Amino acid sequence: MLTFEQKQEIIESFPELTRKEVSMKRVNYHYEDSVLDKTVVVQHLHPNGNAFVYVAGLPGYSADDRGLVNVREATEEELRKTIADSIALLSKEEEEAETPAVEETWVNGEGVELKLVEEEGAWNIYHGLNLEESFGNYGYAQSYLKDEQFTQVKE
Repeated sequence: MLTFEQKQEIIESFPELTRKEVSMKRVNYHYEDSVLDKTVVVQHLHPNGNAFVYVAGLPGYSADDRGLVNVREATEEELRKTIADSIALLSKEEEEAETPAVEETWVNGEGVELKLVEEEGAWNIYHGLNLEESFGNYGYAQSYLKDEQFTQVKE
């Protein structure tokens, strides 16, 4: 795990971020040029190494209901990528932010195939043409599939 100082050095290598002290020796880093109301990229970097990065709606991240992903155990490469993805998210105009729908294939041990599709901000799981489940974020959908013993097919 990277130390507080190492994470701080990585974060501060992004010149577009502004450091702001918060309570209990924690630090936030803001992207002041954000086109969204949200400006915090890194939230609550703590001396114990814990921190959160804003990635709401970005595929491949298991964000919480606030759109944050914990980066406590992130490697340097993962932390850099997550921060860069967050800045890119906050840099995009609303119409530019629309990306092609994400579609993933998941299978279980019996060969049953499900599709995980991002549609209009929801993560829907389909069995054929039938909607199986719908979730508000990717992390919940991913957890559901894993709990049901499905694994993602890498394409």
